[in-house]
Amino acid sequence: MFLLRVESLREFLMKGAVLVVQMTPFTRDDEVDVEGLRENTRYLISVSRGRPLALVPCGSNGEFYAMKEDEIKKVIKVVVDEAGGKVPVIAGTGAAGTKIAVELSKYSQDVGADGVQVVLPYYHVPDEEGMYLHYKKIAEAVDIGVMIYNNPSVSKAYVRPTLMRKLAEIPNIVGVKENTPFIDVFYQQVKAVGHKIPIVQGRGEWWYAATLPYGARGFVSGLANFMPEFSLELLKAGSEGDWKKVHELIRRLEPLDEFIAKMREKYGPSTSVLQPPYTTSYIYMSVRKAAMDLIGLRGGRMRLPLVDLKDEDKAELEKVLFEKLGLQRVK
Repeated sequence: MFLLRVESLREFLMKGAVLVVQMTPFTRDDEVDVEGLRENTRYLISVSRGRPLALVPCGSNGEFYAMKEDEIKKVIKVVVDEAGGKVPVIAGTGAAGTKIAVELSKYSQDVGADGVQVVLPYYHVPDEEGMYLHYKKIAEAVDIGVMIYNNPSVSKAYVRPTLMRKLAEIPNIVGVKENTPFIDVFYQQVKAVGHKIPIVQGRGEWWYAATLPYGARGFVSGLANFMPEFSLELLKAGSEGDWKKVHELIRRLEPLDEFIAKMREKYGPSTSVLQPPYTTSYIYMSVRKAAMDLIGLRGGRMRLPLVDLKDEDKAELEKVLFEKLGLQRVK
């Protein structure tokens, strides 16, 4: 049972999929909007229609770092219950400390998640031995698949290909959400372990198109919260090697990209001391929540220290979504 379940998730990821890193809707009273989360989850399941889509609650876009442990558990259970086995659920269970990550991963298994996605431990950056033991301890604590979320921008750490080879030998490590901003490094990871575990593009649609020739097995998407049909269409074009279609789809995103760039200027500068390309403004998350609200889903508020879009910017975003991107409201 253990091997079958793990191998099934690894095979699903190896074939290529859209992993929707779900936004967590918060009310005006700063509480988790449980009914909104249910509504959003049902929408994504209805759109999937048997296509390769998975749900990732409590990832970075889910603002897990700003949530209490009981809130994280609540969100994971709601998504698992709503999914009901119709689509895979890979719960975000990252934490700065191994003990908390283990507890969240065991909880996710207990409520029925298909796997867990664990971001690199942050704050105090471990040496390679500590990093290896972190993931080994988590993997040994559960009988479901574990995805490594290799994101240097949020953790100040990075698992290089040599260490990734060692981690890939752990039986229930089923994949890597790879967030390096360097295409050559992405390719090195693919060459190192891509034959054994899938390397999923963690930076979204544009980066999927850029790294598809170098072995990207699907991608993680925040845009799919409010435009999942687009993301699934891009995955299909990429999987079929339809490069012309891939290019056309990426070009279609330009109005949204330009709007987000404008918001970065307006709400910036970032206080990060990291240097480009690792530094970024997270106002794009506010844009995504606002977009969800505008199309009829439940995006809700951001939790501080991140801020919401102002009303005048939401009005401009509305034009981008419906007039330039041609999105339809959810009925």
